[in-house]
Amino acid sequence: MLTRSRPLLLVVAFTIAAPSGVLCQSATAPTTTRVVMLGTGNPNTDPERSGPAVAIVVGTAVYLVDAGPGIVRRAGLAARTDSIAALATPNLDRVFLTHLHSDHTAGLPDLIFSPWVLGRTKPLDIYGPPGTARMANLLEQAYSADVAIRLRGGEPSNKTGYAVTAHDAKAGIVFRDSNVTVTAFEVHHGKWEHAYGYKFKTRDRTIVISGDTSPSDAVVKACDGCDVLVHEVYDAERFKTLSAAWKAYHSVYHTSTRDLADIATRAHPRLLVLYHQLFWGGDDAALLQQVKTRYTGSVVSARDLGVY
Repeated sequence: MLTRSRPLLLVVAFTIAAPSGVLCQSATAPTTTRVVMLGTGNPNTDPERSGPAVAIVVGTAVYLVDAGPGIVRRAGLAARTDSIAALATPNLDRVFLTHLHSDHTAGLPDLIFSPWVLGRTKPLDIYGPPGTARMANLLEQAYSADVAIRLRGGEPSNKTGYAVTAHDAKAGIVFRDSNVTVTAFEVHHGKWEHAYGYKFKTRDRTIVISGDTSPSDAVVKACDGCDVLVHEVYDAERFKTLSAAWKAYHSVYHTSTRDLADIATRAHPRLLVLYHQLFWGGDDAALLQQVKTRYTGSVVSARDLGVY
């Protein structure tokens, strides 16, 4: 681990994963695993759908996937209204990034600094594809004046919770503790050199999150009968109304309802959960109808704060 010090006592540690990619830490003993949708949106400005963010909650431990805009407030709301104590703001101390698109990372400064202001004492652990450590470093620089004032300007504050440990992880097992083993796998997301899906295996459930991807055999292999498959999707019928340029883009960056139905048929999850939905004027019912014409398993179209 490389620890970097700056003036103003700002410290961010950047760790390049070892060849095995395994980082082991202790955590609370597992109980029932829950999947909480903190954000099901995308760059479109739908106030009912925060940016992409998912929480895997195992007992009192929480593992976040992506940091779309609104993640901290959505987590706080889930902690209060759904009594999911692990999602209390000071507990948000670990996140796995699927890729570095802005709609998946624009909430990262909020996740770094707001929980610290509200009582988190542990540094934020960030795992993601190459470029993750650089992004964390630049955010540290951008918010250095804020941190200096909070540390020395008279505001009560702890001296550790603003720090970040960022890991440029390789595909494979990227994290393991007593609750969960987390495996990153490569998916194809247009021109991104590295984009990951994640598989979370706990004692009672296996959960796969696709991240942003075009149709991928890697998702099928990772799921292979998993309990929950959380997968992005776009409306195949509304796609026909797009301009040629947007058709070309979405066809190589994302997955249609029809393609997702075929993926789910081969992956056979116990529950398929749609998120990052691209509606283009459609709705959840239309997405579900399109998927169900080709897929006979259980499927839901997620809304923010849905728990599965």
